[in-house]
Amino acid sequence: MTCKKILLMGGIGSLLFGCTTVDQFSPNSVKHFASPQELIVQKNLNQPSGAAKEYVYYWGPQRKDQPAESMVPRKYMGSYCQSQNGRLTLAYKSSMSLVKNAWSKKLLNTYRDVKQGIGAYRCVRSQGGSWIVSIEPVTERKLEQRGEARVVSLLTKMMTEDEARRFYRAASTSKTTKATTTPAKASSSNKKVEEKEKSEEKKEVVSLPAKTAARVVETPQQQQMRLYVAARRDINSGRNQVNACNNAQRAYNYGKLQGAEGTRIYTESGMLVARCLTSVSSYRSRFPNAEVQAKRILQNLAKNYNHAGAKNMLNQMK
Repeated sequence: MTCKKILLMGGIGSLLFGCTTVDQFSPNSVKHFASPQELIVQKNLNQPSGAAKEYVYYWGPQRKDQPAESMVPRKYMGSYCQSQNGRLTLAYKSSMSLVKNAWSKKLLNTYRDVKQGIGAYRCVRSQGGSWIVSIEPVTERKLEQRGEARVVSLLTKMMTEDEARRFYRAASTSKTTKATTTPAKASSSNKKVEEKEKSEEKKEVVSLPAKTAARVVETPQQQQMRLYVAARRDINSGRNQVNACNNAQRAYNYGKLQGAEGTRIYTESGMLVARCLTSVSSYRSRFPNAEVQAKRILQNLAKNYNHAGAKNMLNQMK
């Protein structure tokens, strides 16, 4: 498909890098920039104001083969490093400390095209000298005008060695402190909804370390099935509702995988998410337009998959 056709199908303005080419990311195409900061500005990796810019990291089931845009900043910085006869390597892993919404952070952690494009990267040049660029997610959201597509806001920023060390060590220390907080201390902290959700999520993942080794070898199909089964079990039993809804959303976000079983798991996961958005108060309260989002999911299932349950639920919501 040509770039022109893609744009005619309803592009999303400055968000899209969908028409990028191999040449666009070649070292020769960026070597004329005087500095990595000039590259950031001239290639509009951030907003004109310098704030974080949105990139699509998930296009939805209908366009799952479309390359994610969330790798664009790292690709440009890697090419510029190469143009200086250098090598770009990960200096500090991102803990997503700027992402304040716990659910968004957990969701972003499930996408490889996000995780592989964030953190602090150091360019070490063969002739001597180095520089560090930080690429950090700030927020994520669903693109209302693009169906199931989701975007992540990335902030691309040059840092000195000392700035990078202090920022990422502080983020790491903060994460460790939260993870080791005792129940007694946690109960005395503020009682905002987000803190309550975090506490619930921690309770549900106590056994996670013991399962880590087994999950490493899972295929996407197995991961989606495991998440769907766990979500269906807990939602139907009325237990662990927030965690169950999170699992349903994760399963649905995998999209329609190959085979009839892949289609079934995708559509049934979508039905669970719709139920969560309409009847699980502790989950739906996170979204100001929960019912609208539920309707969009149901409309997708009814129109594209002729799902009888989705049609019936839509009729009940009228």
